[in-house]
Parts: sequence; structure tokens; C-alpha cells
Amino acid sequence: MQLIDQIPDVFLNFIITLVFALVIGIEQKKRSIDDAEHTPAFGTDRSFAFIGMLGFILYSLSPQSLVLFIAGLIAVSILLAVFYWSKVRDNKTYGITSILVALITYSLGPLIITQPKWLSVVIVVAVLILVERKEFLSNVSKGINMDEFTTLAKFLIIAGIVLPISPKSPDIPYLNISAYTIWLTVVVVSSISYASYLLQKFVFKKSGIMISGILGGMYSSTATTVILAKRSRELTGDTSNLFASSIITASAMMYLRILILMFIFNSTIGTLLLPYFGILIAVSLITSAVVYYIKRPVPEDASKNANGHTNPLELKTALLFAGLFVFFSLLTQYVLTSFGFGGLNILSYIVGFTDIDPFLLNLFQGKYSIGMDLIAKASLQAIISNNILKALYTYIFADKHTRKTAIAGLAVITIVNIILAIII
Repeated sequence: MQLIDQIPDVFLNFIITLVFALVIGIEQKKRSIDDAEHTPAFGTDRSFAFIGMLGFILYSLSPQSLVLFIAGLIAVSILLAVFYWSKVRDNKTYGITSILVALITYSLGPLIITQPKWLSVVIVVAVLILVERKEFLSNVSKGINMDEFTTLAKFLIIAGIVLPISPKSPDIPYLNISAYTIWLTVVVVSSISYASYLLQKFVFKKSGIMISGILGGMYSSTATTVILAKRSRELTGDTSNLFASSIITASAMMYLRILILMFIFNSTIGTLLLPYFGILIAVSLITSAVVYYIKRPVPEDASKNANGHTNPLELKTALLFAGLFVFFSLLTQYVLTSFGFGGLNILSYIVGFTDIDPFLLNLFQGKYSIGMDLIAKASLQAIISNNILKALYTYIFADKHTRKTAIAGLAVITIVNIILAIII
């Protein structure tokens, strides 16, 4: 470390600039060689290295006025403009990626000198990924329709407009929570659901039934169970164990999702329930693996996709969630006041046959005069009845082979859940 400390910063910054510029240049050269259209590239790998060096030198000579750096930028821009004009004239191609990359390379020197090194690394990595993954990004853009941009706009409204303007105080009467807390809950749950949906639609869209269970379970294990159960009747081939295993995996992801929400909104309950949920996740995954390997599907069956999810991020869904959150807050407060913890026990089992997330998140954030262990018990009890609901859906919608295996697996998970709810 003492030897490194003795090396002048200007030398280290120059070496970093040179290495980053050369890496970008090598990548640009490789892309020009692999380009199926054989369009001309701006310079070679050494050209990008020299561009990076030039930006570093001119900035270092005049870091205050930036006269030399700006003059160099103008000169490089003129050369790039001439190159672009020639490319359009001769090849009728209009892409400007290599030109933009050259300008970023020219800016590396000042960036490395003035900003934290991690920012430079992030920018270089982003350049390499965006250039190298051209085909992937093109395929993704082809799969995006206008509805996806509308959905993104809705998410920005939910997270970027409504949340910041929601009042953080005072607490709403009879609820002991603020409007900001309510909407923050909506944003967090919507973010998890939306991220899972995007991964399933654009990244793992052809990945098969099991991935549908994993990602679907992260935003709604109940909806995923219904979809997989219905699909088990439609696909041909011996896929019953695959569907059953995926349904069980969706429940494992439900436990993981709820555990994440616990640590986000109430780390005390999260810490208390971590070993219990760890056991339930492990039991669920082991059960799923056993079901899968009892009779493994052939590869062509395993690759079939069961994606039937619709976009979970809708404004009306967010408003419904917020309404349910307020409703369960009022109901829980009333039940605790009128019937005590015995009433909460009954309520938790009843709620499990509906959407449990608003109820559980209300328990995690509500300022109730009960112990954390009682809240933890009520949470596990709500999940018990929710598992029973999923088993009921499986019985109604799945084919007979999937129905038998999946219900047996869900029964194992539910029994373990019951035991943990009793001993907590």
C-alpha cells in the first residue's frame, strides 16, 4: 500500500484513462469485424486510445478554463462529422453509435480526474454492455408495445408523483398511519410485482414453466397457481409433475416475497420470523425438487412456456390495494379493540382466503398494542389459509395428475406452517 501511495495521482489517472479507452477501442474494432452489414467503423482500437489520451492531456493542461479541452472536442467532432457524412454518402447507413462512443471516450480523462473512480467504471461498463448487446436490445424493443410505455408512465405516476406529494404527517384518524405510509406500501409492492413481470416478459419469456412459477410467485402465488393449474390441462405430454413442482415453487417465492416486505417495513418482525420463513422456504423448495425429480419431464416438455400473466401494474390495482390496506387497518383495529387477540386469530384465517398482502403489510406497520410474537403468529396463520385456497384452486383447475401431486406438496408445506405457527 505504501508503494501505491507514492505513485502520483496524475500517473494513475492517465493509466486508467488509457486502459479504459483501449478496452472501448478493442470492443469497437471487434464490433466492426463482426458487423454483418460491414459498415465502416471510426478508426481502430488505437484510435480510441489516442482519443482518450488527447482528452486527458488537453484537460490536464488547462483544467480551469477548459479552453484546450473544448478546442480538442471541436476538432474531434469535426473529424467525426466528416466520417459520418462519408458513411451516409457511401453506405446509406445512419447509425451514430461509434461517434457517440468516441465522444464518451474523449471525456474519460476529465471524468476520471474529477469524479469517483466507481463512476468511471460504471460508465465504461454501460458503454460496453449497450454496444455489445445491440441484438438483444433490438429484440427487446421489438417485443415492447405501446401499452408497456403506458404502464411505465403509470408506475412513474405512482412512485414519482403521488408518493412524494403524499403527506407524511399527521397520522390518519383511527389508522395511526400517514397517507405517505399507505402509498409507500403500494409503491413497494407494485415495484416487486412490476420487476417480476418485466423479467418474465422480456428476459425469461421462453424459459419455461418452472421460471413462470418462480417469477410469478414473486408477485402473486395465488394467481400463478391458477394459471399453472389451467395450463396443465392444455399442454400435451407428461408434464404433470413439472406443473405441480412449479405450483409449489410459486408458494416458496411467496414466503420469500413476504420476508422481503417484512424487512422493508418492520425489521423487528423480519428478524423474529427469519428462521421460520427460512424453514418454510427450504421445505417448499425441497418438496418442489422431490416432486420434480420423481418423474422428470422430457426436455421439450420442460421448455414449454406457461406465461399467462397480465401486467400487474395498473392504477386501478394500486388504488384497490390502497383501499384494502385502509380497510384492513380499520378492521384490524376494530377486531383488536372489541375481541382482543382471539378475534385477530380468527380474522387472520379468514383474510387468508382473500389478498393477504394488504392485511400482512398493515400488521407490519400498524401501531397496535400487541406484541411482535402475536403479529408474527397472525401472519403465519393468514398464510396457512392462503395455502389452503391455492390447494382448492389446484383441485378445481388442474388436471388429475397435477392436482394430486401439487395438493400433496402444498399439504406438506401447510403442515409445517401450522407447526411453526403453534410453536412461535
